[in-house]
Amino acid sequence: MTGRDLLDKWGLPDLTGNGRFVSANVMDSLGNGLVLAFTVLYFTTTTSLSLGSIGAALSLGQLLALPTPVVAGLLIDRFGSRTVVIAANVLSAIGFCAFLAADSVWKIVVVQFVVQAGASIYWTSSRSLVLLAARRRDHARWFGFVSALRNIGGGFGAAVASLAIAWGSDWVRALILANALSFVIAACLLAGWRPAAEEDAPRPVRTAESGGYGAVLRDMRYLRLVLANLAFVLAASMLPVLLALYITKVLHAATWLVGACMVGNMVLVALVQTLVSRLIERRRPARVLALAGVVNAVAFAVFGLLLAVPGWLVAGGLLLAMAVFTVAEMLSMPSSSELSASLAPDHIRGRYLGVFQLSWSLGNAVAPAVLTMLLGHGPAWPWVALGAVNLLAVPLVLSLGDSALGDSAPGNDVRKQQDQPLTDAMDHH
Repeated sequence: MTGRDLLDKWGLPDLTGNGRFVSANVMDSLGNGLVLAFTVLYFTTTTSLSLGSIGAALSLGQLLALPTPVVAGLLIDRFGSRTVVIAANVLSAIGFCAFLAADSVWKIVVVQFVVQAGASIYWTSSRSLVLLAARRRDHARWFGFVSALRNIGGGFGAAVASLAIAWGSDWVRALILANALSFVIAACLLAGWRPAAEEDAPRPVRTAESGGYGAVLRDMRYLRLVLANLAFVLAASMLPVLLALYITKVLHAATWLVGACMVGNMVLVALVQTLVSRLIERRRPARVLALAGVVNAVAFAVFGLLLAVPGWLVAGGLLLAMAVFTVAEMLSMPSSSELSASLAPDHIRGRYLGVFQLSWSLGNAVAPAVLTMLLGHGPAWPWVALGAVNLLAVPLVLSLGDSALGDSAPGNDVRKQQDQPLTDAMDHH
């Protein structure tokens, strides 16, 4: 079996010429995993501020960074996505270095703003980089592969961070410096990467009617994707916001189940995501995303039904619900990323991606308040709401049809011909 055959068997894309890009993704994911999940704990360990003050400062910094994707979109269209991602990594490195000097509320607000701005600019730009690496083919494989890389890097980073915190504040400060260094390394790797699909090729001439954010806001097809994506953002927010509360406070199950669900999710994505991407690569991404909405609804129904089962069934039911949720995640992440990038016209793709990233920023901002409020009204309400919004997203996604880039990409005729068993059920929804 040749190397190419092995890559194909495991659903991996052709990595030729993209080693620096792949390594940069690993470093970015490692950096995000190292600190972002432990930001609150870092400041409670290294400052004398109250937990309430720290939480308020972090929230304010994040809120101030909400419009960042709009600015990022303008920068991408002006300077190119690779240049903007490099700048985002440098900005993140500066922000994390500034963590070491953040010992008051206003300083925490500033560093949180800088770090969140860097992260938002990175996520807005990175989808366009995948299109450069993919050379307008293997989109599903590339987006799935990058998703798996980020999961592995983020999980490993979180594990290292938990050890550093257990060893004391000196190790935590060393972790911050290592984290900043990881973003610098990622920036250097991207600076040395020369994608085959040249980003500085001549672009279509822009007119007043075809350019700017006005064009994005008039594109109802793309706005339907942005609106539908809010459902998937809320679904993804279940993991950090709701899961631990539901398992320990509502179901009164063992705490170790929280870790088991989290680790299981990470391992499944890391090991199976590329194989799922291989399975869906010849299916229309809109239909795969619609299927993900249905699978999410099934997962949330199982979570809700655990309220009515005997205690001895809770552990097995949780693992089952988590497995179904993870399948939906593996279907939705590459499909939504592919659609967000491919439905955008080349000459203002940055603005389109900026608007798409707003769905993530806004969804992540409102999810904690919305999900905890629903939980306060009753333990079943979060699952009813999450299931409902994911089902409502299905007709929105199906109305998108094929991706614009997918229609002209090599092999798309095969995709249309072979779009059969996985998504036929969507036609009758």
